[in-house]
Amino acid sequence: MTTNLRFSAEAHLKPIEVIAERLGLPAAYLEPYGRYRGKIDLAFLDDHADRPRGRYILVSAITPTPLGEGKTTTAIGLAMALNRLGKRAVVTLRQSSLGPVFGIKGGGAGGGHSQIVPLAESILHLNGDIHAVSQAHNLLAALTDNSWYHGNPLDIDPDRIEIRRVVDVNDRFLRHITIGLGGKQHGIPRQTGFDISVASELMAILAMVNGVGARAALRNLRERIGRMVVAFRRDGTPITAEDVKGAGAATVLMREALKPNLMQTIENTPALIHAGPFANIAQGNSSILADLVALRCAEYVVTEAGFGADIGAEKFFHLKCRASGLWPDAAVVVATIRALKAHSGKYDIVAGKPLPPAILTENPDDVLAGSANLRRQIENILQFGVPVIVALNAYPEDTPAEVEAVAHIAAAAGAAGMAVSNVYAAGGAGGIELARLVAQIAERPGSREPTFLYPLTMPLAEKIAVIARRIYGAAGVEFSETAAAQLDAFEQAGFGHLPICMAKTHLSLSHDPKLHGAPKGFTFPIREVRISAGAGFILPIAGATVTMPGLGAHPAAHQIDIDEEGNIVGLF
Repeated sequence: MTTNLRFSAEAHLKPIEVIAERLGLPAAYLEPYGRYRGKIDLAFLDDHADRPRGRYILVSAITPTPLGEGKTTTAIGLAMALNRLGKRAVVTLRQSSLGPVFGIKGGGAGGGHSQIVPLAESILHLNGDIHAVSQAHNLLAALTDNSWYHGNPLDIDPDRIEIRRVVDVNDRFLRHITIGLGGKQHGIPRQTGFDISVASELMAILAMVNGVGARAALRNLRERIGRMVVAFRRDGTPITAEDVKGAGAATVLMREALKPNLMQTIENTPALIHAGPFANIAQGNSSILADLVALRCAEYVVTEAGFGADIGAEKFFHLKCRASGLWPDAAVVVATIRALKAHSGKYDIVAGKPLPPAILTENPDDVLAGSANLRRQIENILQFGVPVIVALNAYPEDTPAEVEAVAHIAAAAGAAGMAVSNVYAAGGAGGIELARLVAQIAERPGSREPTFLYPLTMPLAEKIAVIARRIYGAAGVEFSETAAAQLDAFEQAGFGHLPICMAKTHLSLSHDPKLHGAPKGFTFPIREVRISAGAGFILPIAGATVTMPGLGAHPAAHQIDIDEEGNIVGLF
């Protein structure tokens, strides 16, 4: 049994009714799904709109190595530590995709003594939400092709059918396919492809739904699905899910998925796990609805944004906060000494392989040499006017000299403080220093007015350029002919007011995963642009980014099994 599974199996779980009570959620609004998980009736927001709102804490990170730097583990541990300080705290996280679970990265549910439990229930099919998203999305795709097949009353341009099908598995063989083969009765041949389910616009919509109360949220879901652009007519005008008469049925399929999921940490801290949009493709943040519920229940809500601050945090501010009207009181940037050393450019870290031995030996000079990435990510968040705390996720091989180097980097970059976090090994007790610092900064009086880097009135290409220059450090942006034509078409169709959700590599501030540290002066290439009108953003795709991951030579699926006693083994 792997370490995380063992810790999960040894956890002293509380019934989900007890967790709801700790959250401050009346029993009438809890819908149990078994003993240790449940859903929350959004009527809670109708009935408790007058409750005071808690403090809102964003957890982001430096650009990670392929192994990840413990951002989710830190977010979970921070919430547990805040509870140890006597503050009612909750963590809100994205749902796990089966792609990474059976691929290489794992389920994104934390680790060690700082994780969501039961582990298997949290990362496998959690309450069926991702399956509902997949089915609703594929229904819309089928209805779009069906309208084209049956006389094409909407005058669909078959070369501009935007919606692709989805499945929650890493499968590179589905990226580019031909459908409709086998003769007239089986359809009409055309080129298309699959995306992973968590890159679906419906998953992005689930995360972006707003509305105080059950009816308002359901109505907003229905409206957003109706606005989804599934294709374009031959005259260039958009065709929506409403036009193909699928918005209502898709809403029905996602009705239960709209309710946030309640689970617990290994220390019985409440955790709301809801929506799972990928960060390098979609907006990389958990749902607005989960945060709204949490903020009416808890004194502190710790929410995590995917990958580095250049991706998850930027999208948190420009997309999630724009839609929700919420704004954080403080932000945490998670760093590790091994990642800082890797950003020096001297080491090659490969997922699934042991770390280079030299990276584990004391070398504060390498930490300083790789400091540019941490400095840039701190500066990225400070541009939004939010105070930053650096959390150094500790490893046993870290030395005092290296820790001191990180503290120096953080202070010089303008961070409000730095704390060492040891939550993986020690749980909430290992995050007390961080929790005290976060509470101190978050409770300072002052303005928490939203600050954005671009107005929505700015042309789409200029919005993209602002993000590339101010967040990534690019000298400029290069648009392919296809991308330039798509941007022009979207603006002509009336979508120029939408914000930007960049799809790019998570392994570099740039578009190129081989560029470590904080590269400057590069040209940021946009190869194509998609539209997510229902979610409410434009999706430029940079470099070689793919919307359907592939499996490596030795995926995690090879190790996952059931033993003779019926226990899961090999799960990350």
